[in-house]
Amino acid sequence: MNWFGVMPAMTTPFHPDLSVDHEMLAHHAEWLLENGCHGLVMLGSLGEGATLEHDEKIAILKTAVKASTAKGTPVVAAISALSTKSAVALAKEAEQAGCSGLMVLPPYVYTSDWREMKEHVAAVINATKLPCMLYNNPVAYKTDFLAVQIAELAAECPNLQAVKESSADVRRVMAIREVAGDRLKIFVGVDDVLVEAVDAGATGWVAGLVNAFPRESVELFELALAGKRKEAYALYEWFLPLLRMDTVPKFVQLIKWVQEETNTGIARVRAPRLELVGAELAEAKAVLSKALAARPTVTSTVFKALQEA
Repeated sequence: MNWFGVMPAMTTPFHPDLSVDHEMLAHHAEWLLENGCHGLVMLGSLGEGATLEHDEKIAILKTAVKASTAKGTPVVAAISALSTKSAVALAKEAEQAGCSGLMVLPPYVYTSDWREMKEHVAAVINATKLPCMLYNNPVAYKTDFLAVQIAELAAECPNLQAVKESSADVRRVMAIREVAGDRLKIFVGVDDVLVEAVDAGATGWVAGLVNAFPRESVELFELALAGKRKEAYALYEWFLPLLRMDTVPKFVQLIKWVQEETNTGIARVRAPRLELVGAELAEAKAVLSKALAARPTVTSTVFKALQEA
């Protein structure tokens, strides 16, 4: 498992009856990889993992693994559930489905102290031989893995190899490096701090708007990693209004709407989420319209409709 580069947190496309559209999912995955993405992260928050049934999750992983095989790129399964037992079971089935790694989340609903949280994530990490990435998102999950706690966990769990840091505090990148050195790879998990996080030492990006703009996302990451600040910030300035859609409560609806508007996906979401309407929709239209009018020369390939593929 090479913890590096731009790995989309893939959205989950749904048919009108809200069943999973596996044909579109495979087509989208292949297109993201063709545009330079380094792997796929499935079943996360953006993938609406909390509204997917267990069997649906396994089927999605199998579809993604099949789509990735030709490219030899990894599929990472996000692992979260209401209970530790369920999370461990999902981790084991993800390994059997052919995933290359796991992204380990806190449990849904329950916010615990460090003793309980350490016990939970360690159980998931140790459930398989797969390399794991710890997902820290205190804004969404109300559980904050501090740098010293991450280092403690890494010392006890050899297959913990990376951290997805989504606190939106870029100082956390250096804090983790300070206590863990090169022991852990660090991914940024918030779209609109990508360049700053790479400057601080992050070497990966679990990205959101990449679902509609993969080539632009890969280019931005590569420019930042190469230290080409002038070029990176020129592209970043164009991209930022879109990237900020990844940082608000309705990020799933916004990103899937952008996909539909750019003919790269489907806007449908599962309840309790509802599609955008009113002022929120008008604001999103204004942002996207302005971005498309000034789209940079580096652009993703055309996402061909399934009947044309």
